[in-house]
Amino acid sequence: MTTPAPRDKRPLQTAELYGYVLDHNPPLDPVLRDLVETTRARFPDRAGLQSAQEQGPMLAFLVRLTGARRIVEVGTFTGFSALAMAQALPEDGTLIACDISQEWTALGREAWARAGVADRIDLRLAPALDTLRALPAEPEIDFVYLDADKDNYIAYWEELVPRMRPGGLIVADNVLYHGEVADPDATGNAAAIRAFNDHVFADDRMESIMLTVADGVTIARRR
Repeated sequence: MTTPAPRDKRPLQTAELYGYVLDHNPPLDPVLRDLVETTRARFPDRAGLQSAQEQGPMLAFLVRLTGARRIVEVGTFTGFSALAMAQALPEDGTLIACDISQEWTALGREAWARAGVADRIDLRLAPALDTLRALPAEPEIDFVYLDADKDNYIAYWEELVPRMRPGGLIVADNVLYHGEVADPDATGNAAAIRAFNDHVFADDRMESIMLTVADGVTIARRR
């Protein structure tokens, strides 16, 4: 007797299903919603750099779940993910936001001020590797969101992991890179992400899982 092939449990991601998911996640508050819409209007050719809408509540949930007080974000763009995480921080918490664009982050600054969390966000406009290398060497970071230039993902990882406190989380975005990572002959950013994924998988300092959220998210915990 032939054993039937296991059924693929992944549903087809239709617009209707995606809308259903958003409807059953915590809604974006007015400032977050306005930031999404303003980013799309002001930077239509770059709006894809913004984290997916469902990732805002996900990041905030993880920040609250871990009790994070010190966050580092590598790649801020217009500040959507930074705002979502900062809103989940306690009042004495700090988020160091790393970016190089004054133009993009200016939009974020406006939103952070409107949301009343600007005092929790320390925006550092410089190459992120320089910012990370200037941080204290001891493990004091509770939470990281990595969503920047793909060629430097491994370099960022190597600066961050030794600075993570035990139990701290690194959340890396775009780890599926539009599905291109499955191609062994991938080039460019997809090849860089393939190398990063292999690097994370082999790093015994961390335990990690890869999820098919948005364009792929890896959540790694410092052992």
